[in-house]
Amino acid sequence: MTNALIVIDVQESFRQREDWAAVSDPEIVSKVERLVDHARAQDDLVVWVLHADPGTGTVFDPANGFVRLIDGLAPASGEPTLVKTSHNAFTTTNLQQLLTLQGIRDLTVCGIRTEQCCETTTRVAADLGYEVTFVVDATATHPIAHRDAPADRTLAEVLADPRTLSTEEIIARTEYALAGRFARVTTVKELTGS
Repeated sequence: MTNALIVIDVQESFRQREDWAAVSDPEIVSKVERLVDHARAQDDLVVWVLHADPGTGTVFDPANGFVRLIDGLAPASGEPTLVKTSHNAFTTTNLQQLLTLQGIRDLTVCGIRTEQCCETTTRVAADLGYEVTFVVDATATHPIAHRDAPADRTLAEVLADPRTLSTEEIIARTEYALAGRFARVTTVKELTGS
């Protein structure tokens, strides 16, 4: 085993937020399931990563019960679940130690927040010397409001603002930023053959 699939933040927390209505791929779970099935068939390690912000009272506060995988996803025996408090999956977990002990050098990344936790994990992994495959259509994200937009706007107001970055623009930007620099960018079909 030299490859690991890293499933990042495909968690109920996101489905509890208003902006889930504008997520780039509400069917993200089915694509992640295909990657998980493929990884298991290849005898690759699957690592599940969740994001938590303890003590915040938000949907990312474990006390509220949403820091768990979205229904339909579940670790198999021996598949670790790590909980991070940073954007990338390395800084606040023992992910690197776990991968080193298993002799893993190649990572496949998928999950929620294409440009945030998925991209940041990919960049850190590349800097740490891993060969990374970024499965772009097995990531999902939300529109991003302009930096000068008021924080208390509704989703409708964010979507109506021409300065808002669309999910399509975010995903394309991430592909350009990662490809050939930090990762090989691919799709579920290209990776699994189905």
